[in-house]
This record gives sequence, C-alpha cells and structure tokens, in this order.
Amino acid sequence: MNSKQNQGLYRPEFEHSSCGIGFVANLKGRKNHKIVSDALSMLSRMEHRGGTGFDIKSGDGAGILIQIPDALFQKECPKVGIELPDFGDYGVCMTFFPSDSGKRSECKSILEKNIKKTGLRLLGYRKVSDDNSDLGQASKDTEPSVQQVFIRRPEQIDLDAFDRKLFVLRNYTQRIIRETIADIGDDFTIVSSSYKTINYKGQFTTAQVPLYYHDLTNELMVSALAVVHSRFSTNTFPSWKLAQPFRYICHNGEINTIRGNINWMRARESLLACTAFSREELEMIFPICDELASDSANLDMAIEMLVLSGRSLPHVMMMLIPEAWQNHSTMSETKKGFYEFYSAVMEPWDGPASICFTDGVLVGATLDRNGLRPSRYCVTSDDIVIMASESGVIDVDPAEVKFRGRLQPGKMFVADLEQGRIIADEELKNDICSRQPYKDWLDKNMVYLEDLEEPTEEHLQPKQARLFKRQQAFGYSYEELNEILAIMGKDGKEPLGSMGADNPIAVLSDRPQQLSHYFKQLFAQVTNPPIDPIREKVIMDLRTYVGGFKNVLTESPEHCRRIAISQPVLTNGELERLRYADHKHFQTKTLEILFNADGSEGRLERALNRICRYTEDAIEDGYSIILLSDRGMDSDHAPIPSLLATGAVHHHLIRVEKRGMVDIVVETGDVREVHHFATVLGYGASAINPYLAFESLIDMTDNGLLGEITAENVIAKYIQAINNGLLKILSKMGISTLASYQGAQIFEILGINKEVVSKYFSGSVSRIQGLGLDQIAQETLRKHRKGFPTRGGGGKVLDSGGDYSWRSDGERHLFNPTTIRLLQEATREGDYEKFKKYCHTVDDQSKAAYTLRGLMKFKP
Repeated sequence: MNSKQNQGLYRPEFEHSSCGIGFVANLKGRKNHKIVSDALSMLSRMEHRGGTGFDIKSGDGAGILIQIPDALFQKECPKVGIELPDFGDYGVCMTFFPSDSGKRSECKSILEKNIKKTGLRLLGYRKVSDDNSDLGQASKDTEPSVQQVFIRRPEQIDLDAFDRKLFVLRNYTQRIIRETIADIGDDFTIVSSSYKTINYKGQFTTAQVPLYYHDLTNELMVSALAVVHSRFSTNTFPSWKLAQPFRYICHNGEINTIRGNINWMRARESLLACTAFSREELEMIFPICDELASDSANLDMAIEMLVLSGRSLPHVMMMLIPEAWQNHSTMSETKKGFYEFYSAVMEPWDGPASICFTDGVLVGATLDRNGLRPSRYCVTSDDIVIMASESGVIDVDPAEVKFRGRLQPGKMFVADLEQGRIIADEELKNDICSRQPYKDWLDKNMVYLEDLEEPTEEHLQPKQARLFKRQQAFGYSYEELNEILAIMGKDGKEPLGSMGADNPIAVLSDRPQQLSHYFKQLFAQVTNPPIDPIREKVIMDLRTYVGGFKNVLTESPEHCRRIAISQPVLTNGELERLRYADHKHFQTKTLEILFNADGSEGRLERALNRICRYTEDAIEDGYSIILLSDRGMDSDHAPIPSLLATGAVHHHLIRVEKRGMVDIVVETGDVREVHHFATVLGYGASAINPYLAFESLIDMTDNGLLGEITAENVIAKYIQAINNGLLKILSKMGISTLASYQGAQIFEILGINKEVVSKYFSGSVSRIQGLGLDQIAQETLRKHRKGFPTRGGGGKVLDSGGDYSWRSDGERHLFNPTTIRLLQEATREGDYEKFKKYCHTVDDQSKAAYTLRGLMKFKP
C-alpha cells in the first residue's frame, strides 16, 4: 500500500465519507454463525451506500467487526504451530503488513521487540486465508499481507489490563514503524487488537468481504454481534487502512470540526494521567490522534482512549456527541448538569453522524443532535436486534417483529448482551448522569462572567481625532462604516449582498488587506441539507469557556472550574471583568501584540517569538487566561494582525504541550466583520473584544448617523448581528456549537506562503503561495502609516473602500462602468462587435491579475 501524499489539489486531511452502517446481534448473547452471515447479507444490500472507482471491482471499503471466534482459532491455529490457551488468555492483532517481504520482516522485528517491551508474549502469526481473484486492479495494487498476531495474556493481569496492554502495543508499534522505516506510509496497520473483538475489512465492495476472507464463511465463525460498514469516500481516495469498522465504531457522516478536535486532543496530552495507564505507557500511546487518518478514524481513537481509561462506552459517546441540551426546556436538571459539566471539559466532535458502536458486550448506535443521518432498528421475537442506516437490509417476517423504531436526534439505542435486554435511552442516560453530583459540582465551581466583579474603570470613548487615527491605522473605510457596521448596529443583522465577487482575491489586490481576507471559509462536504440556525435554534449554542483545561481521563469537581461566557463578543465592560478578575483560581495576563513600526526586516517575527515566550512565562507564573491586546498601538508600534498573533500563540503552545493550561482572549481593533471574528475564533481564541468597532459605532451614534438609538442599544444590536452571522457560518459547516468551531481551522488559505502557514496556522491548507511574514508586516505598516504618517499630516478622510461597490478610487472590479456600458450597448443595439469588445475587455482584465483563472495559460 502506498501512503497518500499531497498530489496536485488533493489533500489527505479532507478524508470524509458518507456510508452505510448497521449491526446484527443476539440480545441474549448467544453466539452462532447466522449472526455473521446475516450481517454480511446486510452489508451486501448496502452496496448502493458504498463507492467504487472507474474499476467497479475496486470498492471504497467495506468490513465487519465481530467477537473473537475462539472455536475457529482453536481449530486453525495448531495448523500453523500455534498452541492457543483458553479464550480470554490470548489476544489477536489483526494486522496489515507490507506486501514487500523486506519491509514485512522489518515490521515484524519491531513488533516482536515491542511485544516484549510491553510485558506480553508472542504466540505466533497466522496468515489469513484470502482470495483476491475478485478484486479490481486498484485494490490489488495496494493489497497488504493480512496476518493475525496471537499474543499471550500474562497471568498477573486481568482482562481489562490486557486490553490496555494491547492498545499500548498497537499505538506504540505503529508510531515506531512509521518513524523508523522509510516510505512505510500506510503499508503497516494494526486493524484491531483485543481479546474480545476482531475486525475483517479492506478496500472492497460489499460483496467482496466474504469472498476475500474465507474465515467469514466457516461455520465455526460464530459471534453474538456483528457490526458492518460500507464506505463511500467523498472527494477522497479509497484505502485499506481507512475502511471501516474501526476498533469501536463505524460512522456514517462527517466530523466537520476534526482539525480542532485533533488539535485540542493533542493540547490535552500533557495533562493526561490516570490509574489505568502509567506515565510511560501514556508516552508510548501518544499521539492519541493521527492527522493523516480520516475523521471517523480519529473519533474512534479518541473513544478508545477514553473507554480504556475507565469510562463506559455510552458515557464516552455522551461526552463526545452530546444531545442538544442548552435550550431543552423539558430535560431534567440532572441530565443538563452532566452535559454542562462535560461542555466545560471537552468540546463536541460535531457534524452529521450516525454511529454504530460496540465494546464486544454492549452494541448500540447514536445519532447527532441534528438527526441528519437516518438510523432504523427492530427487535424480533427470537431476540435478534437489527439496526441499520435504512430498512430492508435483512428479511424479517413482520409477524416476528416485537417492536421497531427510528433513532431520534441525540438519542442512543443500546443492547446489553450480558443483561440480555435493550436499555432505553432515558434509563441509560439517567444512570450515567446520576453517578456523580454534576449539578452540585457546577454550582460550587463554575464561574459565570456576569458574576465577576464589575470594573471600577472603563475605557473612555476617544476623541474624534484619535478615533480617526485608529480607524486609518487599522484600515477602516467609509464603505465598511456605512454599509456594514452601521447596518449591523441599527438592524442587528448582517447586510444582504449578492453572491459572488468580481474584485481580486486578497493576494492579487494592489491594496493592503485584512489578514482574514486571505482565509476562505470551507463548506461541509456531505452535510445535506445544511442546518437552519433560525428554525433549529434549539440545537445551536455560542457558549464558550476560559480558564484552562483539566485532565480529561478523570472527573472531579475541579474539572468544571472555568469561567462560562454566554457568547464570544465581549463588551468593554465584560473584558475588564476578565482582565481584573479578582479570583483565586483565575488570573489574566495581558500581552501586547505590537511590533516596531520602523520597517526593518524581521521585526514582526521577533515580536511573535517574544509574545510566545512571554505566554509560556505567564503559564509558569500561574496565569490561566492570556489576553492579547493591540490597544497600546501608537506611532512607533504597529498592531500585529490579531489572527496572526492568535494562531502563533495557539500553535506554539500546542507544540510545547502547554495549550491546555490557558485560554486566549483577544482585544483588537482589526476585527469588525463576521468573517474576521470567525477566523480568530477558528484559530483558537475563546472570546474577542472589538473595541474599535464599538468606538466607531458609538461615534456614529453620537453624531446622529444611526437615527434614534442609544449607544448601549447599538452595541447590543452589533453583537447580535455578529452572533447571528457566526451561527450562519456554523450551520453551513454542519456545526452546532461554537465550542466545536473554536480552533477547528475550517478555512483554506489563498496567498500566504507555506513557511508562515506551517508555523502559525499549522494544519491549514494553502495551495497558493504568497506572502511571508515581512510582506504581512509591510501590508500592516501601509495601513498604520495612514494613521501615523512619518512625514506631514495624514489623510483627512478615510479610504472610500470599494470592496462591495465599485468606486473610482477603490478596489478594482471586473464589472465596472466601462464593461457594464459595453455590455448594455451591445445588447441594447444588438451590436456583435461591441459585444466582442466587451468580452475582450473582461478577458484583458482577468489577465491583469483580477482572477486566478486569468493567470493561467491553457495548452492547445
């Protein structure tokens, strides 16, 4: 198998899929081969849910997860010289080894060394009986050598500890092999490692799974449960490794917040500790998530870590994929207490999701809070439980159906094969939510922003001359003030505009740009239809927290000791409450995000390095909130773009393993439009105070430009407009909570070079190179010098703008008075020559760096 690399416009981080899922189980835990054969039949009937390439024999992926077939292994293993102990005394690592014999030997050598390192003992290898005659060429080209590695359980450890050892072995071995063997890519993967369950999967169509794996048609292949998955990889490459099910789940949908989830999981690693794993074992496990794996694979990794640390599987699913609770009027206070507690502990893995899950004893499914993926189930009179992404996947006599239903948004359907019963969602969650006094913990430890002491002083509204200088230095225009901010301040919503833009993208513009304009919001690949944030307001939430994280592997009253903020746009008064919070558990350190404005090379980079160093020092001194502020800007010091400063601190702290100890709040003059807020939040900020936008609105109010409205009301309307705009952005991404959007980096960058992106916006996609730090500094200084000119007086008026409407001294537009006049005259007069002139004029403008396509030359 070959590792997927960046090729052309393809990027492996966009791996998502929309798939078919389901499970079959015997409610009483009785193992038989029919469970397996019925599950394979279910899988074959979901062929339409899977995808194929140009070669219809090469599928996107399919597989089945079952309980360990001990009877089969007891018969087959002696044939290859393996003497198996009783069930439970051995585990099986289902493994994809490289097809190349040399690399395969290297992998086995490292695996065997690590088996000894973890205190386990190798029993032997069994080559899985397979038949690739029905596979397409694409599947054959990447086909691994599939082998089962049998490992003996040490007598001194129990079964749960054995599963944890196998988990450590798998993660550590995969990492060491990837770091040690050149160009190994995805050629080595431990598909599953457990004494309870095993996974048979690959780059198949649904019908090819039993044809390839002969074990699955053997009558000794018995199980009380079977989970199946048919993969349709959206805008991605098929892969043996990324076929599902994974160790605990299979997933239909997409986790739209995956980049942020991976970053936050990495940020928490330095804080992790629990009795289930030693510190040495945790270091062997890290990193928990894999940036090169799919969203579903990373969700499975997070679930596995949390389950093996001591929580039940349903408990973990409630943590990571919570139901909508914030605006739920009939939910019990006990359940709300649980969800609010964990909202302060961990952000949701958000997006449309129908997920089947099992730990080998429990098997069930859950649906995201929006219910954007269907799931139906039925239970028969002979205790067979069937759940799938659609009906009709298994033939069932209607007379044999005890009950059937549809999984509801945010609800969970669980069959406990030990207890031999279906556990209702309400019973299951009430039991989990009642195990700790979460509501009491919140009452005693959660701090709400409005409860902090009011500041004794607030920043005064600056005089008009000083305000004008600030507006110039931050690149404000009359167009922004009159057509964007004024409307938001009066109406409480964003102004409406037509779709599309005929002005150059930021990197092609001749004018200094807001750094956020180089960032384009991505859209959900398979979220259809998008969420309606107005009609579905009950599922949306803009709550955010500051005060640092705690160890997510445990739970205690201190875990919810954070400051809750109802929405991310802070008024000046609210910011001062945070800045001067007199609380024994929360201290705020203000750091200036400014750089020397003398124009020397390297000034901006040195300033960013200084800020990152000071942030680390603040953490060492016990501060849990970092306030990045450019309010101190003057003639000698220019403001660092708040997006750049936030990204720099956020990613630096992740790299030095201190990000989980603090939260970032931003006080800035360069954020004023919804997109500006979205980018700064998307790269790690928890809350933003747009002080210059407030000052500008108050000035317009004082001068009677906004009609009969008070300054207090205009600020409230503006905040309302920003929040509604953020909800709109979240909804288009299939995201419901701001906590999930924070740090999720759901943007593509156009026109910033890879060195800047890799250091300050790590993990973001930038297919088009462009500005380096010095060029960003130059753009910033061009604006700064308008407010603080080095010679003589500055401009007497703000820039006219011209981004949204053509202006003679503004931004260039493809459709301008010249081109519009030509088009109108050509159509009005029926003059084809004028129409050709119009076409040539537009084409010539494209070539003059108006558009990317205008820069391209097409081969004849």
